[in-house]
Amino acid sequence: MGSDDIEASANVARASMHSNEPDKAHIEVGRENIHSVVEPHDSYEGKHRFDPELTWTPAEERAVVRKTDLCLLTWLCVMFFGLQLDRGNLSNALADNLLEDLKLSTDDYNNGTTIQLVFFLFAEFPVQILTKRYGFKNVLPFVMCAWSLVSTFQAFITSRAGFYATRALIGLFEGGFIPGAILMATYFYTSRELSVRLAAFWSTLNVARVISALLAAGLLEMRGIGGKTGWFWLFLVEGLLTFCIGVISFLYLPTSPVGTKSILFRSPWYTERQEAIMVNRILRDDPAKGLTSLKEPITVKDVKSAWGDKSMWGLYLVGLVAYIPATPVQAYLTLTLRRVGNFTTLQSNLLTAPSAALQIITMLALAYSSEYFQERAFHCLFGAFWSLPMFTGLLTMSDSGKEWERYALVTLISGYPYFHPLVSSWISENTFDVKKRAITAATYNVIVQFGSLAGSQIYRKEDGPYYKTGNTVCVSILAFSLVVFLVQRQWLALLNKRKARAWDAMTAEEKLVYQNDQAAREKDGNKRLDFRFAY
Repeated sequence: MGSDDIEASANVARASMHSNEPDKAHIEVGRENIHSVVEPHDSYEGKHRFDPELTWTPAEERAVVRKTDLCLLTWLCVMFFGLQLDRGNLSNALADNLLEDLKLSTDDYNNGTTIQLVFFLFAEFPVQILTKRYGFKNVLPFVMCAWSLVSTFQAFITSRAGFYATRALIGLFEGGFIPGAILMATYFYTSRELSVRLAAFWSTLNVARVISALLAAGLLEMRGIGGKTGWFWLFLVEGLLTFCIGVISFLYLPTSPVGTKSILFRSPWYTERQEAIMVNRILRDDPAKGLTSLKEPITVKDVKSAWGDKSMWGLYLVGLVAYIPATPVQAYLTLTLRRVGNFTTLQSNLLTAPSAALQIITMLALAYSSEYFQERAFHCLFGAFWSLPMFTGLLTMSDSGKEWERYALVTLISGYPYFHPLVSSWISENTFDVKKRAITAATYNVIVQFGSLAGSQIYRKEDGPYYKTGNTVCVSILAFSLVVFLVQRQWLALLNKRKARAWDAMTAEEKLVYQNDQAAREKDGNKRLDFRFAY
């Protein structure tokens, strides 16, 4: 947002001045302070519960949040578990001679994973658009059932063509699930609560990564039963398990905080008073949620507005570079274990568990701290900085021996405080329009996947086994990430200062007229002078 735009907004407010000078003390700024002048649309599904005069106690709100955690968050975590189960079964199947059985080469395998990524990226925006048009309750279970069926039928593939086809379909149906689930969570939680809940989602992925590896170790032992391979039973069992989760999701998920009745839950989750508390606490935190119905479709204009928002560009760059250094480390951990000793598949999986457990602890701790202090940039900065000393240790360590020390460093890198949930929450806070939020979240997720693709190319065969050149690249990227976070923080602070100057130059009467111009607010979104960016 430029200074000319800010001055123009201030001039419009001055031109609209009609009433006497009101009390300046009652004119506040910030998204959480403008709910009194932003009335939800009639199409908003919770409009009948909207009451700007409603009050409640902290104990009542805690009870509502606990019920939401129990009824919604728990099941979304189960769905994330199913996602990771089907994501990880292909790499687990390699231990049972999948490539040899299908007469595939390593290049064929790499082509398959690339095909999956391409279709995953292709589906991100269409799935988000469909989710916004037909609702979370319908779209999220549908795509889950679809990818789980494809994953199940991987058990019956016999050729390269079948392998490529299943990879493409799984990528197509999995794309958009994560940003869709995140967008659903924003309708039930305030911005202060969201980062911890998103951290719980990604913690589930880590738990699922360990459990799926252990489950695979058992299922792959079934080779020979019924004349089938071990990977046949792996794909069949895990695919059907995820399909069951998808079917239950169809029957269980709510449509909104005021639409929690379902086939499996005949009574609403909340009492009428709790519904009123849910609706009003959400709207007071983010009034924009009342300006768009759940199934209001996304337009081309919304896409252009989202992509043209300069306040988001720094976070897109974060998504591209900040997660790259950790991407090759999981493979490096496996290589380190091979150098340490001859471990069985089960033993190797158990030795990768500490990094997953560490990341759950560090990620949740970072999210709780960010929520407590209501700060984003420096917490993300800490998450990025975490790995720098470990990478430095890998670079300075001698090339022979010390394999357990090397394993410890790689485990610490793998367990870094994953700040992806914080950035996702940060995006949600700084996008006033809900449709724009959906597009921005999908854009960010696509860019993160491109970064992961780049990260997979850092460790090269000729640089092994200790990848000194690759680790130097990782250190450089981490240093650049720190700079990006600092620049993004200062950019948002500068935008807020520009807004504050223009706002302070207005009279109290002009401010009141400006705040009550709801049509302009819906058009301008986070460009409004009384909106403040979080950082």
